[in-house]
Amino acid sequence: MLDTNFIVREPLLDPKQKVLGYELSLQAGSATTLSASDGVDLVEFIAKELNRQESGWMLEDNLVFLDASPTLILSEAMVALPPKNVVLTVLASDFSNPEVAQALKAMRAEGYGISLRDADLNGHDKALLPLVTHIEVAFDPEHLAAQARLYASLKQTSLRMVARGIQTWEAYDSCASLGLDAFVGNLYMTTKPGSHPKGLNPAQAMILQLMDMVRKNADVRQLEGVLKRDAGLSYKLLRYINSAGFGLGAEIQSLRHAVTMLGYSPLYRWLSVLMATAGGGGYSPVLMQTAVVRGRFAELLGKGFIPKAELENLFVAGMFSLLDRLLGIPMDEVLSNIQLSEPVTQALLTREGMYGPFLALAESCEKNNGKIGELADSLFISPAQVNEAHLAALAWAQNVKH
Repeated sequence: MLDTNFIVREPLLDPKQKVLGYELSLQAGSATTLSASDGVDLVEFIAKELNRQESGWMLEDNLVFLDASPTLILSEAMVALPPKNVVLTVLASDFSNPEVAQALKAMRAEGYGISLRDADLNGHDKALLPLVTHIEVAFDPEHLAAQARLYASLKQTSLRMVARGIQTWEAYDSCASLGLDAFVGNLYMTTKPGSHPKGLNPAQAMILQLMDMVRKNADVRQLEGVLKRDAGLSYKLLRYINSAGFGLGAEIQSLRHAVTMLGYSPLYRWLSVLMATAGGGGYSPVLMQTAVVRGRFAELLGKGFIPKAELENLFVAGMFSLLDRLLGIPMDEVLSNIQLSEPVTQALLTREGMYGPFLALAESCEKNNGKIGELADSLFISPAQVNEAHLAALAWAQNVKH
């Protein structure tokens, strides 16, 4: 049940580290174990939170990959999700059950994706390939030549190949060169060597100057004077503000207009987003996307627990929690360049203080490490509250156009 279990999110990346979608799974709460029916509950919850009648599929083109047990496959839960955005991961052995096999064929005909796991591609499982859209493959550098031949043959079909458990960037690059289409796992949380220059670039230094000015309530004319040095940054900042869904009924046309309509506090928020995404083409798109989700997730977790006026600090803490990876320098060095409040700095360095536990909880939902329940209990936040905040943050981040 989704009131006792927690949703865990892992991104699926393409060979350029862009997010294709997310694998959503469940982690049992501290006093529960997962059952076959929990998969049905997860699908119903995803449908309620992300596929609303008035707004449609809230993750746009992103796919959602779901582990599909026979119980889920034979249920009617899937009809509430859009077929073109959902891929069901199944075992080759599931097809040995005639009823399950027939249900999978019907779902495939409706447009759902089917991903095959643990298949013997050199044995009888090869006959299943025409029935699926994706296939999970295991990278083995010791048998690279044989794998290259196999993957080359699969590339001649319409199948998409998904690699799981890639441990190094060298392996990631090898898989990309072999033609694999997607990658699952947390490798992206480590900086790819040589992917970008270390430290702050001129645009980021300018954004830090603006953030410090906003923090000190500098006159908007001074802010405009700094921002005019870079028309591209000004455009991106206004684009972020207008994509935020403030419901103003009118497009924000200038920095002065933004301050008049929204005040200074939201401006600080959007400068933090701009800071994390101003790295240029060499920076990892998935890290930027994760930072946005994490910032919003931490903020939503803090609602009702932290004074409303301080929620912006939670957002900034979440956004900046990946700056060390985005900039390729240690967090303490990052913070030496940024003037932040002591509670935000403490959260970023130790995950302690007023904001740290909320940030740690948001992070824990990015990896299946068994700590989510413990962290949620310590904050007296229920699994349902965590899951609602998680999917709301995921949907909200789709509106932030990079």
